[in-house]
Amino acid sequence: MDLENTAALVTGGASGLGEATARALAAAGAKVALLDMNAARAAEVASEIGGIALACNVASAESAEAAVAEARAQHGAARILINCAGIGKSGRVVGKAGPMPLEDFRRVIEVNLIGSFNLIRLMAADAETLPPLADGARGVIVNTASVAAFDGQIGQAAYSASKGGIVGMTLPIARDLARSGIRVCTIAPGIFATPMLRGLPQEVQDSLAASIPFPRRLGQPEEFAALAMHIIANPMLNGETIRLDGAIRMAPK
Repeated sequence: MDLENTAALVTGGASGLGEATARALAAAGAKVALLDMNAARAAEVASEIGGIALACNVASAESAEAAVAEARAQHGAARILINCAGIGKSGRVVGKAGPMPLEDFRRVIEVNLIGSFNLIRLMAADAETLPPLADGARGVIVNTASVAAFDGQIGQAAYSASKGGIVGMTLPIARDLARSGIRVCTIAPGIFATPMLRGLPQEVQDSLAASIPFPRRLGQPEEFAALAMHIIANPMLNGETIRLDGAIRMAPK
């Protein structure tokens, strides 16, 4: 797919994996809309890459619909969606203070899983209206899961459930949207140098990096972006979840 002047939506585009992918898309000529709760930081990134920033709560139908409508008005219907918005909240099912608050579990599911589906449904509805490209394609969706979908650690019940849900819906959504020429893939990153991880003490970062078989370092957001860009470019990648983790398999804790 030629990305020159192609409209793209990136959720969580203000930082980390989303920011790196937004920058890669813009460098390839795409018209990028960054959808993020951190509107100020999204605006900074957008100004640097020639995109637009839109405040968006992916877990809200109304907020996402408004953001996608504004992106459509400025850039046209999107052929590319990169779902990177997400949160992580750890907690044991039963901790020292008692059972995990149900709202904590619900919030992670709402943002990570329902939020991803929310943008998928909206982008797909728009992409279906676009004329097919030479190979019949109309669009590509790249979701973000995590190795926690497969190797969830103690305290990651909510996070693993949300990311496992993203993995689980990848193939059926790809099959659903195949008739429209819209491909769907998911990347399951391991331990990456995102702002959240960079905020940890250096000794903790070093310990995490040492647990990765090879390369023995934290993944870089640009490496996630490179895989997202390859998924967009390779028409045979569809309905697949790809681990991007340096062969790590997470221990229980």
